[in-house]
Amino acid sequence: MHSDRTYLDHNATSPVRPEVSAAVARALALPGNPSSVHAEGRAARAVLERAREQVARLVGAAPARVVFTSGGTEAANTVLSGALVRAGTPAPTRLLASATEHPCVSAGHRFPNVETIPVDAFGVIDLDALRQRLAALAGEPVLVSVHAANNETGVRQPLSEIVALARAHGSALVHSDAVQAVGKVAIGLDALGLDALTLSGHKFAAPKGTGAIVLGEGVTLESAFLRGGGQEMRLRCGTENLPGLAGLGAAAEQAGTALAAGEGERLERLRDAIEAGIRALAPDAVVFGEGAARLPNTACFAVPGLEAATALMSLDLAGIAVSSGSACASGKVARSPVLSAMGVSPALAAGALRVSLGWNSVDDDVMRYLDGFERIVSTLYKRRGQAA
Repeated sequence: MHSDRTYLDHNATSPVRPEVSAAVARALALPGNPSSVHAEGRAARAVLERAREQVARLVGAAPARVVFTSGGTEAANTVLSGALVRAGTPAPTRLLASATEHPCVSAGHRFPNVETIPVDAFGVIDLDALRQRLAALAGEPVLVSVHAANNETGVRQPLSEIVALARAHGSALVHSDAVQAVGKVAIGLDALGLDALTLSGHKFAAPKGTGAIVLGEGVTLESAFLRGGGQEMRLRCGTENLPGLAGLGAAAEQAGTALAAGEGERLERLRDAIEAGIRALAPDAVVFGEGAARLPNTACFAVPGLEAATALMSLDLAGIAVSSGSACASGKVARSPVLSAMGVSPALAAGALRVSLGWNSVDDDVMRYLDGFERIVSTLYKRRGQAA
């Protein structure tokens, strides 16, 4: 990223691409409100609708079904307010969510009846448990919410199978918090049959404070979460953040182009090099979710006896930015509910580190990270030897 820093925390925030900065600057120069009918307003509206088309193309949906928000949390909270409905069916009254959901789902819903579906040791949802609960709830309107990929481990969920189970149930809707997946892997809302997908721009190099709800065919929101002037098809009121959304659209276009050119394979090669280097330096390291399908950019691991807080500080002083997991806990390093749900012991979970790569990650970043990590584990092993 910079000559004196190595940034490997893209799952927290991916630095803005130059093309995105340029799109933001152009939109900032526009004086009009997208809702105004004069020439200036129409120019602003054109930028807004282009961004809608760019986001829709990235997630495989029609532009008219993209509703802009301030980010992934607002998007998920809106969908999980109980307002998501399919034409001709009653609104869901019960939420089924996986045990490893982000807090914007697990703490952001408005459902009085909530059930948690367990995951296996790799962090993948237990499809049999979901099938059994849906069968037991036959006839009851249900919303199933399962993230596309976990922010800490990178583990991906079997969305096609989840949608199939919901369709067999009959009246179940499926929402996916796709914040960590969009822009990193190909994901198509219509192809998967999802009823709603939510995303956040700053996870794929767009400005912070931008996001969207993408609705499935025949699905809508019964009421707006934010009410006011009627923007966003009356589904999300408030004047749109035009500069930010212009950047969101540009980032979506850049991400789609990169994925088509093999960006996923490039990042997977870098991730595998990091994990191989970690194992060479610390043979007892545990890579979480390794046996499951994962995002190509994410490595989450722990070395027995190595505390995350100590490692994070040492790496930061060495000019390397990584994370202990989610960056959504006010900077705190705490035990991960995700790893707990996977059955990871508290002692091992306390050492969990997450390295997440992105569009500007290169081989030199991998080497620099492994150099910094080597200094940490060599000290750990020296202490172990002295203790023995």
